[in-house]
Amino acid sequence: MDSPGILERAEDFIWRNARLLDRHRFAYLFGRGSREAVIAALGVYQNDDGGFGNALEPDKRCPDSQPVDVEVALRILDEVGFDDPLADAIMRRACDFLSMVMTPEGGVPFVLPSVRGYPRVPWWNTDDDPPASINPTAAIAGILLKNDTCHAWVGQATEFCWRTIATSETTDVHELACIFTFLEHCPDRARTEAEFARIAERMLAAGVVALAPEAPGYVWKPLDFAPTPESICRRLFDDDVIAAHLDALIARQQPDGGWPISWEPPSPMAELEWRGFVTIAAMKTLRAYGRLRT
Repeated sequence: MDSPGILERAEDFIWRNARLLDRHRFAYLFGRGSREAVIAALGVYQNDDGGFGNALEPDKRCPDSQPVDVEVALRILDEVGFDDPLADAIMRRACDFLSMVMTPEGGVPFVLPSVRGYPRVPWWNTDDDPPASINPTAAIAGILLKNDTCHAWVGQATEFCWRTIATSETTDVHELACIFTFLEHCPDRARTEAEFARIAERMLAAGVVALAPEAPGYVWKPLDFAPTPESICRRLFDDDVIAAHLDALIARQQPDGGWPISWEPPSPMAELEWRGFVTIAAMKTLRAYGRLRT
């Protein structure tokens, strides 16, 4: 089913408000833009140490490299394709950075202490010596496994992820999303399916997925876990549930053409940066499920 006007209104919002990187992403995904332009814009966020910072993830305004910013960068590279030579070079430098900040356990911390010198939302805090975290280690490892990346860090991170997943009882949605990204792309499918069944059962029993399409506030809904029909979590939700959430996603498009965020960002600029990002995410999901004609 097509939903008229969504693309045109979203495009207007993006060109008026989104940062340059997301304008190039939108043009590549929904217009006639080039992936070279996306990669060039992304490269501006990469630091000399190979990591990414400079508020690529907008909730902290830290210029220094952070693991979550590397995750965001790799997701964008995956969006346009790792097979470009410049994209490959960017990815390998990022992996070198991950090796530098890796803890003895083999993973990377959620956030590094350098964040503390800059404006940020409250959850971006850390001790002086943060431990390895499944968020974002599992998501980064999953993206790299998907793209058959050969780098020493990938093997070390994969072992960390398997050890952590095997004993994890987490119901934190961000950690669950990272775990699912890892499980979706890990080549050991028998092990993956066993862990997925266990973790998904616990997640659904804990009620951490907001099944009501109009649930308010900062909650994760079925489409957050299954943004495409091919997502590993799609099997967890009935067709009627997905259809209702697609209807609700369309209804959340704002009069200005963009989608809102449901948390308090550190600044008005950060809010616009996030809205550009989530607007592209909404459009990708609608297209994946056949609700958008492009």
